[in-house]
Amino acid sequence: MSGSDGKPEPLGRRLQAARESAFVGREEELALFGAALYGGRCSVLYVHGPGGIGKSALLRRFAQEAALAGRSVARVDGRTLDPSPAAFEAAAEAVLRDERAVLLVDTFERIQGLEGWLRERFLPRLPVGALVVIAGRFPPDIRWHTEPGWARELEVISLRDLAPGDAQALMDCCGVAEGLREPLLAFAGGHPLALLLGAAVAVKDEGASTRWIPDHDVVATLLDQLVGEVPSPAHRHALEICAHAYMTTEDLLRAALPDDAAALFRWLRRLPFVESSSLGLYPHDVVREVLEADLRWRDPQGYADMHDRIHAHLAEKVRTAAEPDVLSAVAALFYLHRDNNAMVEPYSWYEEGQIQESPLRPGDAERLVRLAREAEGERSAACAEFWLARQPSALRVYWHTETGEPVAFHAWLRLHEQDDDECAADPVVAAAWAHARATAPPRAGEHLAVGRSWILPAYRGNSPVMDLLQWRVIGNCLRSERMAWSCIAVRQPSTDRIECFRRHDMRDIPDAARVGEESYTMFVHDWRAVPPQAWLERLGGTPAPYTPEAPPEVELAVLSKEEFEAAARWALRHLTRPEELARSPLTRTRLVAGQSDGESAKALRELLETEIEALREGPRSVKLHRVLAATYLGDAPTQEAAAERLGLPFTTYRRHLVSGIERVCENLWQRELHGTLAAPAR
Repeated sequence: MSGSDGKPEPLGRRLQAARESAFVGREEELALFGAALYGGRCSVLYVHGPGGIGKSALLRRFAQEAALAGRSVARVDGRTLDPSPAAFEAAAEAVLRDERAVLLVDTFERIQGLEGWLRERFLPRLPVGALVVIAGRFPPDIRWHTEPGWARELEVISLRDLAPGDAQALMDCCGVAEGLREPLLAFAGGHPLALLLGAAVAVKDEGASTRWIPDHDVVATLLDQLVGEVPSPAHRHALEICAHAYMTTEDLLRAALPDDAAALFRWLRRLPFVESSSLGLYPHDVVREVLEADLRWRDPQGYADMHDRIHAHLAEKVRTAAEPDVLSAVAALFYLHRDNNAMVEPYSWYEEGQIQESPLRPGDAERLVRLAREAEGERSAACAEFWLARQPSALRVYWHTETGEPVAFHAWLRLHEQDDDECAADPVVAAAWAHARATAPPRAGEHLAVGRSWILPAYRGNSPVMDLLQWRVIGNCLRSERMAWSCIAVRQPSTDRIECFRRHDMRDIPDAARVGEESYTMFVHDWRAVPPQAWLERLGGTPAPYTPEAPPEVELAVLSKEEFEAAARWALRHLTRPEELARSPLTRTRLVAGQSDGESAKALRELLETEIEALREGPRSVKLHRVLAATYLGDAPTQEAAAERLGLPFTTYRRHLVSGIERVCENLWQRELHGTLAAPAR
């Protein structure tokens, strides 16, 4: 087909036209962008909303509007960007030099950890007149609103479902027959992605409308019809691999499939629900989850075989990665275990960038000694100072990107022979050598590895720091040559972390060493008896349960107050999801002691609901009850929606929410300690 000038019409123009025709509604959002673009209403637009709500489509329209206004446009995608300040600044550098530039940041939830750095360090350097749009799943941090300087410069857009008229217009664009619209709207409401997926099925099969009922199986049914008949079993396998791995490359396909990886990769990238990035291909989250669940149910053995092939490929990547790429390689490997208990559950996949790792740099030593003193006392700080001078290359430092301050550091000490000075300086190293020599001493050419960490209290337990430390230790273990023993010292390990180490053949030696007043548990592994390949096989499959020689009669989780409060907050957020509550460490505390495994999650939910309801009794706490009930017991999709239903300003709503959560956490903590509650608010 030719254009008006007689030249062949580029395919890209047709694709662009199709996208424009499928963009409906969003008049208010476009008006806000126009006011910022032409009238300088603000410098930063922050768009947030759930997956599939249309954030990326809105950013594409913003890019068109900016181009029509003669503004240069730069784009950053958090899914493909290394979550570091340096990488972000390199991608967005043009906006710092051009007062008419427009920067569009998509998928910000993948680099949410950079939010503080962005607000405090990057954005204040913008020239007046430049415009930045940030789009992600999560609303901006409350500190945007509490900083007076951002009151004029920030505009927040909460992107929600399409209005009924706009949803009808989208079905017009998709060619949905009139008789099929009611069941499609009943299923999808105004959610753009669900409408598009449903419309794709409805247009192909009008009879499918009789199967559109509003339950959890609908999405699976629609996606099954949308994928339809694939060209061959190999194509089906390629699609399942794409759903299982974090990012799919031709290299990964080649390792997991014996068929033509190049042809399969080309086919995958053309599918309407598979997107491309600089790191590879990935399906939409909804598609990923459904394909995973379908294969697990339909072919459990095929699922296990696929998992093993991908696991082997990614494990080899860990062993061969360049040093700066080790953490990302280990993270990709661990993504395969996101639904099991292979390791302590990562803090989150979207906090990447909040903490950065680096080798020890000149001038860091004095700051790190102060950190060690604050974290563990004077005697431990002396140990840190010794190793900073003795093995500086063994140190890795973890920095908070917003403040630029160190929050933890880790030493992976490679010791080839016992040294009296080292043992005298560090009781942990002395204990490691004592254990190794008493059991199976290193042989000629082998070495002993000792892991030592100093972590500020706020970053212990589940945190991005612990994620990175965990991945660094695993990377060290898998990449080390001629390592006889690894001995990892942990101060006051939680029950979950002890169980995690045990499942992976890292035996715990309680009270192995004392440094000052603190006792350390040592987790040891003989890599000659169980080498890395065998260890990885246990990680890749279902590890055999660990049976201690003298198990306690009752295994209750004993949590610190910080760990307990973090678990309580997590449980509140997952109150309506029994399968998630069942994983909470609170199910193994005195709160619900005596319950069977199948009843612990139910008992925990009932206890949390009781605590929320109890706030109704106090004159001053009844407002806290209303906010907690609307947020966690109602059906409000977001905090903004809950505040709107309550008729509260969002700042007031957030204040009551924070106070209510603190009240519930304190009541539960008193019940855990004493079986009693804190005094009610009056």
